[in-house]
Amino acid sequence: MTAIMPAPVTLESETVRLEPLTAAHVPDLFLSGGGDDEVWRWLPVATPRTETELATIAAGLIDDRDVVPFAVILKETDRAVGWTTYIDTPGFDESIEIGWTWYGRAVWRSGVNTACKILLLDHAFGKLGLNRVQLKTDVLNLRSQEAIRRLGGVQEGVLRRHRRRTDGSWRDTVYFSILDDEWPAHRTRLCL
Repeated sequence: MTAIMPAPVTLESETVRLEPLTAAHVPDLFLSGGGDDEVWRWLPVATPRTETELATIAAGLIDDRDVVPFAVILKETDRAVGWTTYIDTPGFDESIEIGWTWYGRAVWRSGVNTACKILLLDHAFGKLGLNRVQLKTDVLNLRSQEAIRRLGGVQEGVLRRHRRRTDGSWRDTVYFSILDDEWPAHRTRLCL
């Protein structure tokens, strides 16, 4: 059985809240990472230079039936500091992808990414009953690869010349996965 995309839901930990992405999040999101080339470097769109450009990108995710986007709310400030998504993975039974993730620099190396991924992985394997979660990144994005490995992601392979980057160069894409029976041990390690 192929997994069905989950309904939008709010997920919450002590530090972050993931809530369905809406246009109302755009002003906070733009303050957090709009116009920052390093934040947007690895994403498949040009760096948004205005709130309007960011709103257009967000609307594309919100309107895409194969994506469930979440605004990442830092509970300490109650402001959106990035977004992340569940993405459909055609051809994989009982599987989903976590991707299209970005955070403003102010929360890099702060534990926000780990908190978000724990929420998404717990929901995928627990409530949704999925078998596999896929994560992927640009072969040159070493920071993201390290973060995925730290979560417990196992590298499955590299798709060479998978797609074009926004600068026109070819991107090789590194694929990782975490399986449902692997997640409990990784979760315990991450929560120590």
